[in-house]
Amino acid sequence: MEITEERLEEFFSFMAPLLDERQRRLMAGALANILGRGGPTVVARASGMSRNTVIDGARQVDEGAGPSDRIRQEGGGRPKLIDVDPNLLIDLDDLVEPDSRGDPMSPLRWTLKSTRQLADALVEMGHQISYRSVGPLLHAMGYSLQATAKTVEGAQHPDRNAQFEHINAEAKRFLAAGEPVISIDCKKKELVGSDPGYKNAGRQWRPSGTPRTAGVHDFPDPDVPKAIPYGVYDIGADDGWVSVGSDHDTASFAVNAIRRWWNEMGAARYPAAKRLMITADAGGSNGYRSRLFKVELAKLAAELDMEITICHFPPGTSKWNKIEHRLFSFITTNWKGRELTDYLTVVELIGATTTKTGLTVRAEWDDEVYPIGTKITDRDLDALPIRPNSWHGEWNYAISARSARSTNK
Repeated sequence: MEITEERLEEFFSFMAPLLDERQRRLMAGALANILGRGGPTVVARASGMSRNTVIDGARQVDEGAGPSDRIRQEGGGRPKLIDVDPNLLIDLDDLVEPDSRGDPMSPLRWTLKSTRQLADALVEMGHQISYRSVGPLLHAMGYSLQATAKTVEGAQHPDRNAQFEHINAEAKRFLAAGEPVISIDCKKKELVGSDPGYKNAGRQWRPSGTPRTAGVHDFPDPDVPKAIPYGVYDIGADDGWVSVGSDHDTASFAVNAIRRWWNEMGAARYPAAKRLMITADAGGSNGYRSRLFKVELAKLAAELDMEITICHFPPGTSKWNKIEHRLFSFITTNWKGRELTDYLTVVELIGATTTKTGLTVRAEWDDEVYPIGTKITDRDLDALPIRPNSWHGEWNYAISARSARSTNK
């Protein structure tokens, strides 16, 4: 098979993000040696490296370069793009998200947009980046480029993507008007215990030979319930609230987390707000089928004198909710390798979560009791001030504050 520059470019697009700088340089040098005369020029064009870098790689290959922990010479190289431009990853994720497929929390996502299109859009937004730099960033964020023939994802709702677009359009409309938009969900329940604590995934730097200890079995102590972190992520402000409970993840617990976010953070940030938009997944305590969730939201709308608009993600797409990859993923990273010995530790670790882009998180303990099995009758549901949207009213609806007050009298 003839090795053309086009095939080499495809090869580098796939391989380069998987290798460090030294490995890419040596790979380019080895290919240049294989191609012979003119090889460094062809490889440089295909890889996006400078010709001198390729020649240097070829020289190191000829000298028998072996494994090494050092990636570059001391003091060499430019700072990473994300270090000098911390908003780059956020803007790139926003560009890709409406047209990407897969689960954002899984190890693999893939995008339908080309790196050239994304680079052009980022440049228009004021970032300095080439299309060759977009590929490695996408890989680092969990994306990969796939062929059209591999787009089958299994059973999904036919209006899945259209609902994504509806949510995005609604959120943009609210944000443009200065109204709050929040993303809500319950994070995975965490085992809490001590002597020893329960194992938490991940590693952290510690003195050699002194790992933190944890129990062999991750079975919860019946006398120590699981910690239940329920989060509220403010999309416009890039900050979050997490209520940590120990009773049950019910709709009442979920709405009370929203209430506490508003009283502690939202009211001060949005003093003139008359509407609130909430994005939530399709199931669980905040699911679109939960009658109690609607009842509790109606109570909250009356308390706040505010219309509440709710948009649910289609079934099977809960991880697309922004709270998953804008808040929960950073919390998980912050406490990796730490045993969660008590509830205070959980609250403190969540509250200590920050990012380079300015994310801040507040966390508080919620010791209230939330009984399960609350029944909501058809009559109770019909009395709620719910206004379904013309587009999938089961997923998209608004609750009026004025009608809610009269309903609760």
